[in-house]
Amino acid sequence: RDSVASRGLGDVYKRQHINLSDDILLRMQQPKLALTVSIPVRMDDGDLRVFTGYRVQFDDTRGPTKGGIRYHPSVTLDEVTSLSFWMTIKCAVMGLPFGGAKGGIVVNPKELSRLELERLSRGYIRAIADVIGPKRDIPAPDVYTNATIMGWMANEYAQIMREQLPGVITGKPVHLGGSLGREAATGQGALYALQQWVARNQLDPGQTTVAVQGFGNAGYHFARLAHLAGFRIVALSDSQGGIYSAAGLEPELIMQHKRTRRELKAILYCDSSVCEEARYDTLSNADLLELDVDVLVLAALENQITEQNAAQIQARQLLEIANGPVDSRADAILSERGIPVLPDVMVNAGGVTVSYFEWVQNRAGFYWDEDEVNGRLKTIMDREARYIFELADDKQINLRTAAYLHGIERISGAMIEHGTREYFQQHLSLIHISEPTRRYAI
Repeated sequence: RDSVASRGLGDVYKRQHINLSDDILLRMQQPKLALTVSIPVRMDDGDLRVFTGYRVQFDDTRGPTKGGIRYHPSVTLDEVTSLSFWMTIKCAVMGLPFGGAKGGIVVNPKELSRLELERLSRGYIRAIADVIGPKRDIPAPDVYTNATIMGWMANEYAQIMREQLPGVITGKPVHLGGSLGREAATGQGALYALQQWVARNQLDPGQTTVAVQGFGNAGYHFARLAHLAGFRIVALSDSQGGIYSAAGLEPELIMQHKRTRRELKAILYCDSSVCEEARYDTLSNADLLELDVDVLVLAALENQITEQNAAQIQARQLLEIANGPVDSRADAILSERGIPVLPDVMVNAGGVTVSYFEWVQNRAGFYWDEDEVNGRLKTIMDREARYIFELADDKQINLRTAAYLHGIERISGAMIEHGTREYFQQHLSLIHISEPTRRYAI
């Protein structure tokens, strides 16, 4: 797979920066478990449809597996497997006691009613209930899934198991055992990573222009929080197109407008009883990617920057909130051009980190306030980001390779503790050396 074999891991697997046992290479080339299920759903009109679902657990050496569930018409087993690998790396990068997993259903959720969506979600859990659990595999939301869907899934699992086990699913509604701060966690964590980068490179947030591709949940919360932190958000886009203003945009007001009118074309600013409609320049997603800005934030889908458009990128640095928005060939081009890419396995790890906090709170039955959640998230994001930046400088490698190297070192360390070929060969050599002097009792 391009997503697994390239994008930072290739140099690690070539052992240019780490001495890996052949055992570790073999184990990291394929998932531990890959499950395909059929989910029959009775539709509102009485018809029966059968949907295909997947759950892949890539590696559980460092703990129970963790990873989201996405609803999308283009979901494939190959995609879910690649994403489960990324989750394995991501959890290791953050130092979380988890392995990686991922799930998905081949469906366009926009075509389903809410009742059909609930039946599908509960049916999926019935199909995979034997392979998940608070101590085995913990799903979470991903593309086109949300807290409500996670609440349905957790409830279905509780009915199957005949006991309350909120730790089986994270990203749940707060009133059903979800964690405060979870909804904004991916965007919040991305901002913490960017702030570490800005401080390291002595940049002024107030003079730093930011364009955000992907004004969904993660992109919105990042833009909102970055704006509050003093960054100048000059462009935003969603699947329908985008808007631009050199003077800066107000992400929170624009999101309110988007929810009302389902567009990003105009916004009403109200001061007391006086309202003024401000219209911005419109642009396409492709145009946004090529803007001359300090930071280009990629918060949409995979493979947005490819070999075809990498040479046209004018941003001084890229921030990956989406999974795999830069393909391997584009990654090489950007690296040659000296454009740093803050990688997804570090930048978007705020979501899984606060999911870890939710899991801990569910199992302890003791819940934290939002300030404590964000404080703990900042501690972890700051620590791991600083380490990756320093590792990249020390070894003269790009940030993606440094992040993968950091994660692989932790995973390989855990695997080595279980014993590798080198360990057992050493043990056999010791036996052979001592054999002539061994005495046997009869």
